[in-house]
Amino acid sequence: MEDPFLNYFALGLLFFVVIVLVYGIIAIHDIPARIAHARHHPHQDAIHAAGWISLFAQKPSEPTSPKEAVAELEELRHRLAEVEARLEIEDRPIQSGQGRVRPRLVLPEFIPPDAKENVPPEAPHADNRDDPQR
Repeated sequence: MEDPFLNYFALGLLFFVVIVLVYGIIAIHDIPARIAHARHHPHQDAIHAAGWISLFAQKPSEPTSPKEAVAELEELRHRLAEVEARLEIEDRPIQSGQGRVRPRLVLPEFIPPDAKENVPPEAPHADNRDDPQR
């Protein structure tokens, strides 16, 4: 502790590293805005704002412990199984040869009575109750 130069050098180096890290984090979050500006993206202002929001509203996406990682993996496996089961139920009519039921575009109670008479015969009906694919 005889030489104060090393103390000041270490303090200066510490400040330099902190400043470089802060600048680096800000520069990394500004990269999408720079890409949007270079490509003349129509939403470049929104992308720039989203970069600043993500800078201040970050949360760590990685689990902090192996137990949390295993729990998150099990939750994802459970959610994937639910989605696969839901898709399997939706695809059953197609596999049995019945075809997929088309959704109604307009509910019949909202069609005015005079509009039903003016529909040409080749136009599809808003009501699919008579649909042979159903």
